[in-house]
Amino acid sequence: MPLNPAKPVYAISLNLVGFTLKGQNLSSQGFDVRVFTISDLERVMHINAKCLPENYSSYFYRDLYTKYPETFLVAEADGEIQGYIMCRIERGWSKKGKLSAARLAHVVSIAVMESHRRKGIGKELIVQSMARARRLYDCDEGYLEVRVSNEPAIGLYTKLGYSKVKRNYGYYLDGEDAWVMAVSLEEF
Repeated sequence: MPLNPAKPVYAISLNLVGFTLKGQNLSSQGFDVRVFTISDLERVMHINAKCLPENYSSYFYRDLYTKYPETFLVAEADGEIQGYIMCRIERGWSKKGKLSAARLAHVVSIAVMESHRRKGIGKELIVQSMARARRLYDCDEGYLEVRVSNEPAIGLYTKLGYSKVKRNYGYYLDGEDAWVMAVSLEEF
């Protein structure tokens, strides 16, 4: 495929031949996104514990990686992993209000260290994981749960095309509600 000089070239460390991705020019952003490896587990668990009240066992991470390795991604900056996203691929009903079966990319967890937020890392993790879910796992839609109080995350998801489709009352252990947000993966 010849390069189009009118379109930016993305520096992506993944083998994504033929992928068209929304997102930032990674080389100018100062971070790189790649597939998680087991040697990343300790750092990913550290990020999860620092950033989120919902924590998981090492078995949970390993299980998701074993079953859905192509959508478990990490972002590196300053010589260290600063963020991650992990997804589960599911079959179920469309979250977008259609009465049809769908293959869904469920964002189980995404986190970026506070010192590296608002630099495009979270956006790029979502864009790449959803693109990979569409291309490699044949997913139709992506969805996630987000705390109703997490306005920065809700804003990011909305900019990426997600919309609120349902409110899950008392979803989190502390009793806070969650928005279920969903997006068609056609654009990824």
